[in-house]
This record gives sequence, C-alpha cells and structure tokens, in this order.
Amino acid sequence: MTDDTQRQFVHVSPFESIRQTNEHGSAYWSARDLSKILDYTNWRNFRSAIEKAIIACVNSGQDPDDHFATATKISRRAKSATSEIEDFHLSRYACYLVVQNADPSKEIVALGQTYFTIRTRRDELAQQREENLRRMDERDKVTHYNRDLSGAADGSGLTTQREFAVFYDFGYMGLYNGERAKDVAARKGLKRGQHILDYMSSTELAANGLRAALTAEKLRNDNIQGASAANQTHFQVGRIVRNAVIEAGALPPERQPTPEKSIQQVRREEQQRLVQGAQLSLFNAEDGE
Repeated sequence: MTDDTQRQFVHVSPFESIRQTNEHGSAYWSARDLSKILDYTNWRNFRSAIEKAIIACVNSGQDPDDHFATATKISRRAKSATSEIEDFHLSRYACYLVVQNADPSKEIVALGQTYFTIRTRRDELAQQREENLRRMDERDKVTHYNRDLSGAADGSGLTTQREFAVFYDFGYMGLYNGERAKDVAARKGLKRGQHILDYMSSTELAANGLRAALTAEKLRNDNIQGASAANQTHFQVGRIVRNAVIEAGALPPERQPTPEKSIQQVRREEQQRLVQGAQLSLFNAEDGE
C-alpha cells in the first residue's frame, strides 16, 4: 500500500465507507452494517436503538417511512448456506437519530454522533440553498405570469384597480380554499407592505404560477368578457390547481410552510455568497501563481 493510499484510507470515515446509493441516487446505510461499526454484537439490542430513533423521528414531525425503509440482508452461514435476515435502509437523518439513541458508553458511538451531526447539518444547509434557488426561480416565473395575466384580464374588460384586486382575490380563493390575499397574509403573519409572494415556498409559488398561467390562457382562448365571468374563471382555475396539488400528494397551499426569510433576503444572501466565492477563487488563483 503506497503512502498516498494509506493517507486516503485513514481519512475515510468508517461511517462513510458503508454508505450505499440506491437506484434513485440517494444515499442510505444498512442498519446491519451500522450495527457492526458501532460495535453491537446483539441485533436485538441495536434494534431497540432503532425503535427509539423511529419514535424520535415521529416526534420531530418527520415521516419515519421516509427515513427507515424495511429491508432484508443475506446472511452467510457455514458450508456456503445463506438466509435472509431483517435489515433497515437508513437515511442520513435516520442514522443521526440511531446514534443519538445508541449505547453512549461505546467510544465509536460518540464518534458516530459527531459525524452524523455534522453531515446532517451540511445536508440541511445544502437542501436549504437548493430550496432558496428554486424559490428565486419560481418567484421570477410568477412575476412574469402575473404580468401576462393582467394583460389577459385587461382584454376581458377589467379596467379599474378595484376590479383587478377583486379578480386576483378570486384566484386566491380558488387556490386557498376561500382565503383572499389579505387572509393569506394574515395567516403568514406578514406586516403591512410585505407581499405574500415573497414569503412562499417554491411549491406554493409554483402552484400560484400555474394558476396565473392557466387563467391567462383560458381568458384568451375562451374569449372571456366581463369582470364577473373573469372572476369565476380565475376561481375555477385556482380550484383545479388546488385539487391537482392535493392529488399529487403535496400539502395544500394554505398548509405550505412559510419561509422565515423573504425572497429579497434570499437574493441578497445568494449574491453575497457568489461574491465571496469569486473573491476566494481570485485569491486562490493568486496563491497558485
């Protein structure tokens, strides 16, 4: 074994070495493999830690089915005989919960707690950034779709600011099960001047974008005329989108989580991150000269 190979081997975490990837590209850990790393010789004792972890998962508001997948593992016995034994495929979060409920007297358990705490937090930050990027993208789309919707509503005969406000409320009522824009803002706890679209998750924004895009198309294709007909069209399309969201297994719009940060805050932070990244790259380039 070369010196480089030895250094590489030493720096590979035992918990990372047993990480596997499913057909969807998602990482998972075999509970049986994890039990060996954590120095458990009795599966029953380790399964007790798994059961406690599942309870903790439920108490945290997570669906255990998303993190603890029942599975089987082939056990090899004497004379090449094999048998199937119980196993679980654990997500990184599930591993974090398991090591938190494992035997604290084992030194390797303490190392596992540190490892999965750090990696779980990294995953959370990465997922949060992905959500922020999706929010920015969907917010831009909604701006475009709403501009187009206003043009279609104008073509349907809406003229006054009051008519447009009522028209948009009908769309929200269809999508949010009767809630108007002011009701959505109040439920989100927004202050005066804070726009509801700036405090929506990417899924909620996507639903609103689809509502606006489909309504604009229907107003034009069906040559809808008059404020009353336009309002009912907007309501009906909003209801259709709402039903589609629910049928797809997602939370209805009014139950979508409200982000703590506005889209403006997210944009500023992303811009700052890009600037810092560019500065770091510049310094690295200078160091390499």
